[in-house]
Amino acid sequence: MRRAARVDRNHGEIIAAFTRLGFSVADTSMMGQGFPDCVIAKHKRTAMCEIKDGAKSPSKRRLTEDQIEFRDWWKGTYLVVNSVDEALAISKSWGAS
Repeated sequence: MRRAARVDRNHGEIIAAFTRLGFSVADTSMMGQGFPDCVIAKHKRTAMCEIKDGAKSPSKRRLTEDQIEFRDWWKGTYLVVNSVDEALAISKSWGAS
C-alpha cells in the first residue's frame, strides 16, 4: 500500500496564490514518485512546479532523487517554487504573452 504523499507547509498557500493570480492549477501532489506538486498554466504557457518550504534550510529544500530524475527527464518548463513571492514573480515574468 502506498503512503500518502507529504506536502510542504506552504503548499496550500502557494496553490491559492497561483489561483488568485489567474493561473489554472492542477494539484498533483498525490502522484508521488518524483512527479511535481502541481501543474500551472496561464496565457497558453504551462509549467510543472515542485513546491518547497522556503522557510526551511536549503539542505531541507533539496529535490529528492525521484524529483531530480523527473526534472532531468521532463522536456518542458519545470519550476521550484519556495514562496508566494516567487509565485508572484513567475506571474509577472509570464506577462500576457
